[in-house]
Amino acid sequence: MGQGTEVRTDRKGSFSAGEGRGGYTLWLEGLPGSGKSTLGGLLASVLKGAGKPVESLDGDEVRKGLSPDLGFTRKDREVHAHRVGYVSHLLSQQGVRVIVSLITPYESSRNDVRAQLGDRMIEVWVRCPLEVCEARDPKGLYRKAREGIVKSMTGIDDPFEEPRSPDVIVDTDKLSKDECVGLILSEAKKRGFY
Repeated sequence: MGQGTEVRTDRKGSFSAGEGRGGYTLWLEGLPGSGKSTLGGLLASVLKGAGKPVESLDGDEVRKGLSPDLGFTRKDREVHAHRVGYVSHLLSQQGVRVIVSLITPYESSRNDVRAQLGDRMIEVWVRCPLEVCEARDPKGLYRKAREGIVKSMTGIDDPFEEPRSPDVIVDTDKLSKDECVGLILSEAKKRGFY
């Protein structure tokens, strides 16, 4: 396996819905600017191209409709992740391949989502050093955080707790987009999810 890649296979991949016919969730977590949304979009394209029912739940977009009442305190972020996990669970039960792109900075939130989704979830840490994410800064949030305009910015004045046991780790500062997508889908296929 190439450098910058880890795949964890210690979790059981039982899949009650049958050989690849049921839904599941690819949960992409990582710092802002790490590449979650980009990879989520590419994964959705591949799965749609294969004729699979797909729904993308991107953190910023889904927050507008699902959690407009929430801010960015730790509690609010945990509630938001719980809501997204619940929606993912409902969709995956209907045979949908759900792709979540959500920072999910706290281990408590990841544990909560894992409890909701169980073996229908592949947790993917989209790992990228803070300095690389900050250099990318696609939405200008790091710059605003450094200027004091944006508060509670993950990685600056709010922590991103390193995931303890993700199923897949892709290092977007070392691997190409296609390599990352290939590794994630390889894990899905190995579990009979594709």
